[in-house]
Amino acid sequence: MINYLEAENAYTEEVMQESKELQEQLYNEILSRIKEDDQSYPTLRRGYYYYTCTEKGKQYPTHYRYEEEAFNRDWSERPHAVSGGELLFDVNQMAEGKSAFIFAGYAVSPDNKLAAYFSNETGSYAEFSLRIRDIKSGKDLPLQLEGVSSLAWAEDSETIYYSLIDETLRSSRIFAQRLTDPEPTLVYEELDTRFSCSVSETKTREFIFITTSSSTTSEEYYLWSSGEDREPKLFLSRERDVRYSILTHKDRFYIYYRDKEHLNGMVYTAPQAHVSDRLSWTLLVPHREDVRLDSIGVYEDYIALEERRNGLTEIRILTSLGEECGKIHFPEPVYTISLRGNSHYEATTIRYVYSSMNRPTSLYEYDLTKGTSRLLKEQEVGGSFSPEDYIVERQWAEAEDGTPVPIALLYRRDLVLDGSAPTLLYGYGSYGIAMDAHFSVSILSLVDRGFVYALAQVRGGSDLGEAWYEEGKFLKKRNTFTDFIACAEALIQKGYTSPSRLMAMGGSAGGLLIGAVVNMRPDLFHAAVAQVPFMDVVTTMLDDTLPLTTGEYEEWGNPNDEEYFHYMLSYSPYDNLRAQDYPHLLVTGGLNDSQVLFHEPAKYVAKLRSLKTDDHILLLHMNMDSGHGGATGRYDGIRDTAFEYAFLISSL
Repeated sequence: MINYLEAENAYTEEVMQESKELQEQLYNEILSRIKEDDQSYPTLRRGYYYYTCTEKGKQYPTHYRYEEEAFNRDWSERPHAVSGGELLFDVNQMAEGKSAFIFAGYAVSPDNKLAAYFSNETGSYAEFSLRIRDIKSGKDLPLQLEGVSSLAWAEDSETIYYSLIDETLRSSRIFAQRLTDPEPTLVYEELDTRFSCSVSETKTREFIFITTSSSTTSEEYYLWSSGEDREPKLFLSRERDVRYSILTHKDRFYIYYRDKEHLNGMVYTAPQAHVSDRLSWTLLVPHREDVRLDSIGVYEDYIALEERRNGLTEIRILTSLGEECGKIHFPEPVYTISLRGNSHYEATTIRYVYSSMNRPTSLYEYDLTKGTSRLLKEQEVGGSFSPEDYIVERQWAEAEDGTPVPIALLYRRDLVLDGSAPTLLYGYGSYGIAMDAHFSVSILSLVDRGFVYALAQVRGGSDLGEAWYEEGKFLKKRNTFTDFIACAEALIQKGYTSPSRLMAMGGSAGGLLIGAVVNMRPDLFHAAVAQVPFMDVVTTMLDDTLPLTTGEYEEWGNPNDEEYFHYMLSYSPYDNLRAQDYPHLLVTGGLNDSQVLFHEPAKYVAKLRSLKTDDHILLLHMNMDSGHGGATGRYDGIRDTAFEYAFLISSL
């Protein structure tokens, strides 16, 4: 198999050789827009400010912290730049000599002396090792755990709670372990293979929460963060199609709650002592058919809600009693805003991030008491970039069943819209993930060459609320594909492009989308890129020994049920390949991908080669060192993007 993959890569390299100069040009363009020497805006946690630095020429970031009092002094003298902080992790040093390396974050103990961190050397985003570092010495403790997926520190700074994955990569067990003990204690085990469990600390630091959930149902438990009692206490028994999450507030809990009748979510409050008694619940934020509640942050005197209305996000501020006292939104036709919150329960400020397709990502701080925002940091874009040179707009396509589907668009102001513009249509449409229109320095390399960039916000995502997701899963999954086709047709009908200039792209479940639509309507697209695509739906979902399969039953359905089997078979890209003309196609994969196994894109390309009736380019680009997320170093990631863009441009 390795020989076959290497042969495919050699063929891809040979075909793309003619575009080497273009690839290098694209790489340098994208790189020129990035501030290579940069620093994140510091975040205060338990007496220290934490921040991350990137350095020119280095693939990975470096993590630091600064003692609060010293930081406040130095920051006032040199705002927006701090040097001399305490080194936590130099990821470049950790990755030295490794073909792939992922540093997936860290958690500092309550006494600020230890940092537990996640990493791997495979490039897989599903399997991590946990190590614990003594911050003062920079040395790791002897304890090393494999397959850890989440972690929480107990208040004593000597005990950790963590979840472990099983052979199918499902997080199925929660353990507690004192760092000095040789063996852990099993705290919770999830036996239902559709469910995965995780552990977390609360903002008030009183509790350790255990969450177990499928894509449709959840259940939560709690333990006191201090003390020796390690018996989880149930909040509310699981009920099919009911998802809830708990947040702490003084002597009460806030409950974010969603069920089939209230898909967009609502918030209740209840006394801690009686939270399991539904009769003790008081409605705080009612359900609204036109507004999806995406997330909630609870503080001592305020509540911050991230909400989604008509495809756009906004932040609403309430008092702890539920009275509205502020709102954060922007006037643009297409943008995204996301809540970053504050790790301190007593906080009087929160942070949020704003971005649009022509405006760089900006970090703001909102004063909860004054209702005012201030800019903390704006993404710097090199070169001659100016937001005014670009137009951002929203259009609507009419789906096969008459449903309006939104499309976010970006193009240069000086572009003549006569139907001849090369256009890249991007889509995803699964798991209720919204495709928000955010800023991308890389996409400018296409747009500045006269491309229109279009984002199809199809059903299967949650762009227009939770019902939008429900209408694109299970036995309604084909809506995702026909919505994307409708978006493509709308771009042609509205005079942006033509089939000979229209291209498509999507990754993972979005790669499934690409595979499905080029089977259904190959005449609509000139070229397409399917990144780490889920192509062999039925075969994969029939094998419950494969990673993640049983948990996916609540997204796609269980093909052991005959109705689902035939429905999934009707759109599975691999099973619907046939003798017809196809667009130019680039299919990517990762040898260490544990989410979409490498053989899926490989067998798809092999079968398509034997069936297609055209002489268009068909390439498989298999990264032999990476997993589902592609190259792990930032410069390597830019090269992959330049490669894909060069394929699209060269196909014209």
